[in-house]
Amino acid sequence: MGAAKIKKGDSVVVRSGKDKGRSGTVLQVLPKEGKVLVAGVNIAVRHRKPSQTNPQGGIDRREAPMAISKVGIADPKTGKATRVRFEAGKDGTKVRVAAKSGEKIDG
Repeated sequence: MGAAKIKKGDSVVVRSGKDKGRSGTVLQVLPKEGKVLVAGVNIAVRHRKPSQTNPQGGIDRREAPMAISKVGIADPKTGKATRVRFEAGKDGTKVRVAAKSGEKIDG
């Protein structure tokens, strides 16, 4: 498998679906499933019955995983979604670079 284009902690923008245009931070990446968990995006609502651990019960809202193809890394300059390419850093390491602006994403 190649280098990861989206990592935990990245700022991303949703490109398609019901949350199109919303942005958030990546909480978790699930590479085997091809999914990503983004803070405040793709909120799933579950009605919980009262139990011993949760005697009140109620409505549980939390982020659900979404397809990694639906999100793009936010360009550091503009904040809009961009593709990612890799370049060699000063010390020979791989550095992620925003394709639109040429800004470095990490390091």
